[in-house]
Amino acid sequence: MSRKKITVIGAGNIGAAVAAYSSAEELGDVVVLDILEGVPEGKSLDLLEAAPILGVCSRIVGTNDYRDTADSDVVIMTAGIARKPGMSRDDLLKTNVRIVSEAAENAAQFSPNAILIVLSNPLDAMVYAAWEKSGFHWRRVIGSAGALDSARFRAFVAAEIGVSPVDIQAIVIGGHGDTMLPLVGSCNVGGIPVNHFLGPERIEEIVQRTRDGGAEIVRLLKTGSAYYAPAAAAVELARSVLLDQKRLLPVSTYVDLHGEFGRRNTFCGVPAIVGAGGIEQVIQLPLTEEEENAFKKSLSAVCSLMEEVDKLL
Repeated sequence: MSRKKITVIGAGNIGAAVAAYSSAEELGDVVVLDILEGVPEGKSLDLLEAAPILGVCSRIVGTNDYRDTADSDVVIMTAGIARKPGMSRDDLLKTNVRIVSEAAENAAQFSPNAILIVLSNPLDAMVYAAWEKSGFHWRRVIGSAGALDSARFRAFVAAEIGVSPVDIQAIVIGGHGDTMLPLVGSCNVGGIPVNHFLGPERIEEIVQRTRDGGAEIVRLLKTGSAYYAPAAAAVELARSVLLDQKRLLPVSTYVDLHGEFGRRNTFCGVPAIVGAGGIEQVIQLPLTEEEENAFKKSLSAVCSLMEEVDKLL
């Protein structure tokens, strides 16, 4: 039985981390593609040389040629410029629409049966652009932001309480930006509601830190943005696809708005079952009135970005 094939588009910090995690788990053979000559080849060679130490058998190659990515099972799109201090995710829109659109077209040409996993920011807008340009069914184009934001929420709650993050269950929905919605009522510690451990003021501080999670890292790094956690979130989705795990994960996926906000469709963070077919089922969450209003606010912000993408495509 042949191994699965994973292509990582973009050999920057996130792309290199995705390649490292994917190969370390032996999810499949890995191809790293970038337009910069020597960069994907060098990083892939470095990972290949680590394989004997790690006991990894996956093949890892770098390339500047999309033909080397042909027949990939999963294509993980990390290409695009990163945020700098003072920039929002939305500031990246114009440049990254062009980069992601070109990557999506090439990915679809050479791997027409692949599942696309998108990390580029602004995330929801880039998932939409990748969907439009790839021509894929929406179930085969997945944004990783919800998995990342939920991991940040879980990590912060675990650190505050002093328990393993593995025991924290939490979900974040909405757009990957300032209007994201961590669902406090769904957060629990081994089945025990989080408000048993923390008061409302401290919980709200953690919610806000989750919204600011990426910006906090940008401020600290000064010359770049987060890459380990975003890469881990993408690999979590890839694992669920490649192994058909059918994990229930928060992802950016197609949302039919029935014309609300002036649009019929958009991509936004909601929980979904992820398996070999990509998005196999979107889960409708019961929300409180307050949560529903916050989710609509987030959807409205995402739709504004979609309108900008439409002008650029």
